[in-house]
Amino acid sequence: MKKIIIFTLLVSFFLTAKAQNSKQSSSTATKTEVSDPDNLASQFFSQVMGVAVSATSNTKMYQFIYDWLGTPYRLGGDTKKGIDCSGFAYELYNKTFNTIIGNNSRNIFSMVNPINKVDLKEGDLVFFKIHSKSISHVGVYMGDNKFAHASSSKGVMISNLQEPYWQRYFYKGGRVLENLKSQLNND
Repeated sequence: MKKIIIFTLLVSFFLTAKAQNSKQSSSTATKTEVSDPDNLASQFFSQVMGVAVSATSNTKMYQFIYDWLGTPYRLGGDTKKGIDCSGFAYELYNKTFNTIIGNNSRNIFSMVNPINKVDLKEGDLVFFKIHSKSISHVGVYMGDNKFAHASSSKGVMISNLQEPYWQRYFYKGGRVLENLKSQLNND
């Protein structure tokens, strides 16, 4: 269902863009450039999140999230056939930040500098205690209160920290410690 909605949004966006390009080219009789297909992810997220394309500083991260949207949840999974929340965070950090992090949400939390929700930046991690006294879920902050994660009920998706469910279970944000990041990358 989410893929259908995403596809519909993309088609609408491109039809609008094409109509505007056609209108501009007929009125100015000059050739207009077609959107770069490599920027589909940042354009999509710009539309969804209301952020200018130029303001999205990590296009690689957005492309990664875009490519994984809709991947089903599978406990212990680490492929597009199925992935869990920590596997998704691990893969995202490995592919977009060239950083290896822990393999479960509690291990990952031990590798970060805890930060408050108001201090979150694009690429930070968000941790939750869902029906548990210990950390049980992790996602990656995208900005504008949105985060990407692998939900046990809907797979890889984007959620909003302002939703009552996520507000209730939010524990802390986290930023990977710089000295740990360089140590991990040198091993």
